[in-house]
Amino acid sequence: MSSSDIFIGETIGTAILILLGAGVVAAVVLKASKAQNAGWLAITFGWGFAVLTAVYTTAPLSGAHLNPAVTLAIAIKDGDWSNVPTYWAGQLLGAMIGATLAWVAYYGQFRAHLTDPEIVGDPGTEAGKAIEAREAQAGPVLGVFSTGPEIRNVAQNLATEIIGTFVLVIAVLTQGLNDNGNGLGILGALITALVVVGIGLSLGGPTGYAINPARDLGPRIVHALLPLPNKGGSDWGYAWIPVVGPLIGGALAAGLYKLAFA
Repeated sequence: MSSSDIFIGETIGTAILILLGAGVVAAVVLKASKAQNAGWLAITFGWGFAVLTAVYTTAPLSGAHLNPAVTLAIAIKDGDWSNVPTYWAGQLLGAMIGATLAWVAYYGQFRAHLTDPEIVGDPGTEAGKAIEAREAQAGPVLGVFSTGPEIRNVAQNLATEIIGTFVLVIAVLTQGLNDNGNGLGILGALITALVVVGIGLSLGGPTGYAINPARDLGPRIVHALLPLPNKGGSDWGYAWIPVVGPLIGGALAAGLYKLAFA
């Protein structure tokens, strides 16, 4: 596959992934959404279907890595690093496009949510000041775009992302790759989607299971740039964990694969 096919495929695929993934979160958490309060099951299955749709759409173009941790693991497995920058660039751009499209699709719901005094508080009250202080770190809709921990503990949060990504990538390497070993196959797409659901259900509680650096970083950048009223901070102090953790998890999975399966 050519570099242009890789870049276009990863851009389109990751955009679809984030559009549907961020879309299900927006549907569940934002006011005036028909799916509001549908719960964690809806979010985990929504992300699984997002993976399935994105992979089936773009696997013929790029192999549908859609995740820098997967790209890193395959490069470690094969020893071929030549296309890694192209994959990563397409994934980050696609994630930003997908997050922007999710904002467009839920534009009215974002505005309704972020102008509700119950959500953003009244600046003139003590409760409002407390909400403002909390949202200076992580705003009231940041979870639509990127992940954040329920308990802030750097070691635990990093370990959770490493473990979750390790499970994802070892499943991709052992069950999901096509005959060429450089991307997801038809059956591998279904397996990977179900693994993502399983990770969300079993390991998603502590941090929201980024398990994908582009999935978290790209939408976080979009959150920082979008003209959302009362959006609060983008929590850049935490942002390195869902980038570094998944990369470590992917590298460890590739190491185990070469040691035990290759």
